[in-house]
Parts: sequence; C-alpha cells; structure tokens
Amino acid sequence: MMNRWHAMKRLLPLMAGLMLILSACGRKDLSTLNPQGPVAETQYNLMKLSIGIMALVVVVVFAICIYVLIKFRRRKGDKTIPKQVEGNHTLEIIWTVIPLVLLLILGVPTIQHVFGLAKDYTNDKNAIQVKVTAHQYWWEFEYTDYGITTAQELIVPTGKKVEFQLASADVKHAFWIPAIGGKMDNNPGVNNRMYLEFPNEGVFRGKCAELCGPSHALMDFKAKAVSPASFDRWIAAMKAPAVMPADKEIADTFTAQCLSCHAVGEKGEKTAPNLTGVGGRQTIAGILYNDETPIEDNLRKWINNPQDVKSGAMMPSAADNGLTPEQIDGIAKYLAEYKLNYEQ
Repeated sequence: MMNRWHAMKRLLPLMAGLMLILSACGRKDLSTLNPQGPVAETQYNLMKLSIGIMALVVVVVFAICIYVLIKFRRRKGDKTIPKQVEGNHTLEIIWTVIPLVLLLILGVPTIQHVFGLAKDYTNDKNAIQVKVTAHQYWWEFEYTDYGITTAQELIVPTGKKVEFQLASADVKHAFWIPAIGGKMDNNPGVNNRMYLEFPNEGVFRGKCAELCGPSHALMDFKAKAVSPASFDRWIAAMKAPAVMPADKEIADTFTAQCLSCHAVGEKGEKTAPNLTGVGGRQTIAGILYNDETPIEDNLRKWINNPQDVKSGAMMPSAADNGLTPEQIDGIAKYLAEYKLNYEQ
C-alpha cells in the first residue's frame, strides 16, 4: 500500500503538468471544435460522426468483454476443460455485417463531402481568387483579379466563396484557418488549391500547420472577413497612390532602406511583406499584437532586431542597415499612422 502511495506522489506533478499543457489547447480562435463557416461545419460534423461510431464500437466491445470475463470466469475448484467449439455461423455473420453497415454509415457522407469540398471555383466569376505564397516566416496574399498584394492580414468579403491557390517560396508550409476550414499544404513548385467561405464578419486566426523551421510556431496571420462594401473600399484603398513620409529625411531613408525589399502601393520591391496600410493591421510580424502593446513600440522592436522576434527571419537588423534611433522612430511613426480607412 505504501509503495502505491509513493508511486502516486511521483505521478501527481506529471499529471499537473499535463493538465497545464492541455489547458492551452482550448483557445477559441484556434479550435476546430468551434466552426465559423460551412466548410469547417461540414468537417466538424464528419468528425462527430466518426468519433460517435468509434465510441459506440468501443463501448459495445468493452461491455461484451466484461460480460464474458464475469460470466465465464473459472470458478474456484473448477478444473474442467471448457467445451471447445469450432465457431458460430450466426455470430460470424453478425460481426461481419455490423462493421460493414457502420463503414457505410461513415463512408457515404465522407466521400460525398470530400468530393464536395474539393470543388474548383477557379473559373467562378463570383468567387474571390487569392494566391497564397508562404515564406519563412510570413504570408503573402495576392488578389489576382484585382492586381494587388498584401501580407499577414487576409481581407475577404462575407457571403462569397474564396478560392485559394497555395504555393511556397522556399520550404513546405501549410495554410490553416482552424475555425473556417481544414489545412492544405503549400508545396514548393506545386500549386494546391482549396476554397473557404466566411459567412460572418470577424477576425480569424491562421497558422502554418507544417514544421518549416525554428520560427514555425510564430508564423501566424489573420483572416479578416468584412462586408462586401467594405471589401470594395479596401480594394480601392490598396490601389490608391502610396502615402510617403512627410519628413523628407525619413522619406529618403525609408525609400533607400525599406523599399529595396518592401513595397507601399506601387512603390518599392515585392520580395518582402507589402506594407500598405500596415498601421491598421492587428499585429506586426503576425505575432506582436497592437492591442496589447502600442503599434509604434511593436514596429520599433521589429525594426531594431527581427531576430529577437522571429529566429531565422530574413530581415536585417537596424544596426546592419545603419539606422539611427531617430530614423527608426521616424519610420515607426510613419508606418503606425499609415492606415486604410475602409470599414464603416
């Protein structure tokens, strides 16, 4: 008895640790158990059906096992050999037919919905076409029908199907918005596709679901569903001429140091995240939340040393670029104030 108690005492810290770890799995914005769209709802219903069937089988099998163990256990003093039987045709038919029926109950809707969710909306004029390119460790969203590109924050209209063409600029990634639908891989050299629907306005958290490097866990993005009218205003705002810093020295520094990789509007290069309207985004670098820390502080932190935020990020530090504290403050202030007013 004492040995058991000592063993239990050793297990208690482990169990407490596991409870703390598992408690982090219940984030509402990252849960597939809280579907917010028809695709996720369909997948959730299939999951409930399969788990229900498996639970039923487990309960029945365990019940039969317990019954047999109790009913036919060897009694004290009984040394007779039980009657040997070759088999029972009725039982064999039953335990063959029942699994087949259960497989049909699970298989028919699964096949039906899997083919339904694989429908191609590439040529649908009413669908929004978005090319998603995954980079280490950020997301690029190109709206091919509109000729605009943004990063880290996917803007979509409610009530329309959104067809995604998935690509990778480097290694294998996976595009996943848990509350809206299941994941799909972004493979180098191969373009996968999928569609999702956003029936309600709101912000939904997305992640990379494929181990892609040291900052894989920090490769987040936001999917923001807005009204069709707000979406049209956002498109117009993205196409408007770029707003450059009012201060000429900051403008020159920003052009020389930042637009050699980034872009605002049609200005600059497109090898790094597009910064148009970055001041209105919920996060900087996908994980520095602007509602928790002032956006200027987040921008300053990222510009100073991206490696402190995301290990393996390609952006050089302020020291490498030769930026002074005054220049960093000026660029951070400019970007924080660069917002697109499209929601009403």
